[in-house]
Amino acid sequence: MSTPTDEQDQGVWLTQEAHDRLKAELDRLVAGRPAMSAEINARREEGDLKENGGYHAAKDEQGKQEARIRQLTDLLRKARVGAAPTTATNAALGTVITIKFAGDDDTEKFLLGSREIAGTTDLAVYSPESALGSAIMGAAPGASVTYKAPNGRDITVEVVAVEPFVP
Repeated sequence: MSTPTDEQDQGVWLTQEAHDRLKAELDRLVAGRPAMSAEINARREEGDLKENGGYHAAKDEQGKQEARIRQLTDLLRKARVGAAPTTATNAALGTVITIKFAGDDDTEKFLLGSREIAGTTDLAVYSPESALGSAIMGAAPGASVTYKAPNGRDITVEVVAVEPFVP
């Protein structure tokens, strides 16, 4: 069984710590816009723009910063901030999932949530939009699901356990 994983439907779950860290990064990037503009203007004054490596490097950096600002703004706008679920019976945002790949006795444990939360946990973090994440959304322990890996192979996993995330 699968539930929608579109971030507009589900939102992005973040701990308060992750939200605060991302908000601080966004504030720092926005505050740095005037300095970046000044850097570009200074490089523009150096002469011929066709052969001005410093100018092009500053413009590239500005583009990267603006892309990150847009990404963070969108992410924080959609974020559901708060504690992880306190109980978990099915795979959902903010739960820790233990899976076992078909034909393998080893298990893998990961947090199902935004990759932006990775800085707050030692667990691997899988996005619900990833191939594996979308396949297991809503799955209960004991369920087997098959998903298509990026290389085109079908991979079957068994959900061994679902538990609440404890930061």
